[in-house]
Amino acid sequence: MRLIIQNNYDDCSRWAAQYVAYKIKAFRPTAKKPFVLGLPTGSTPLGMYKLLIEMYQQKKLSFENVVTFNMDEYIGLDGKHPQSYRHFMYENFFNHVNIPAANIHMLNGMTKDYAKECQLYENAIKSYGKIHLFIGGVGEDGHIAFNEPGSSLSSRTRVKTLTKETIAANSRFFDNDPTKVPQTVLTIGIGTFMDAEEVLLIATGNKKARAIHHAVEGSINHMWPISITQMHQHGIILCDEAATSELRADTVRYFKDIEAQKF
Repeated sequence: MRLIIQNNYDDCSRWAAQYVAYKIKAFRPTAKKPFVLGLPTGSTPLGMYKLLIEMYQQKKLSFENVVTFNMDEYIGLDGKHPQSYRHFMYENFFNHVNIPAANIHMLNGMTKDYAKECQLYENAIKSYGKIHLFIGGVGEDGHIAFNEPGSSLSSRTRVKTLTKETIAANSRFFDNDPTKVPQTVLTIGIGTFMDAEEVLLIATGNKKARAIHHAVEGSINHMWPISITQMHQHGIILCDEAATSELRADTVRYFKDIEAQKF
C-alpha cells in the first residue's frame, strides 16, 4: 500500500487528477479496449473533477474511450433529484467532458428489484473484465462507498442501511435536515472495490485523521473498512497533512521518504 501525503486539499486534487490522466494515457484506450474507471461522489472528488475537465478543455485528455462505474446511489431518488448521485455526476463531471452516454454506468435508485439491479451492476463490471482504477472517498468512520463499519470485507453490490452518523454527515446536502436524507442506498461492496486492478482512496482534513490512522497503522478490521486497503496489491491512500495528525511521526516520515522518488 502506498500512502501519498500532500500539503492540502488542492494538492491532493491535483495529484489525483494527474494520476488519473497518466493512467488513461498510458493505457492507450480504444473503443474495443476502453479504460474502466470507478468514480465517487461527495465533496472530496470535486477538485479532481474540476482539473480533469480543464485537461479535457485544453485537449490534453480524452474520455471518448473511458467507461465509468459509480460507487453508489440513494434509494428513492430519481436522476433528476438535485441530491441524487446521478445528478451530481452529470452536473460536476459528465456534462463537461466527451464521455459517451453509453459508457456511463450508475446504479438506479428507483428500481423495484434491488437484488436484480445489484446483480446486473456486478455483471456489467465483469463484462469489461475489471475496473482498472477505482477512486473513492473515505468517511470519518472509515467507510468506503456506503460500506459502513461492520460491513463484510468480501461484500458485493447490495442494499445498505445508513448509520445515524452518516445520515447526519450527509444532511448538509439536504438543508441540514437529517429527516430528508434517504436511509437506504445501493452500493458497491468492499469485495467489488477490491476486485479493481488498482484502488485510490482520497481523504483530507482533520476529521479523516482517525480513519487514516486505522487504515495505515491499525489491523485489518471490518469495523474500519478502509483498513482492507492494506490487502490490495496496488492500493493507494492519498491524504493531506491534516489527515495524518493521528499517525506516528516515524510513519509519516517513512512514507514521505519512500515516495520522494516516485510519481
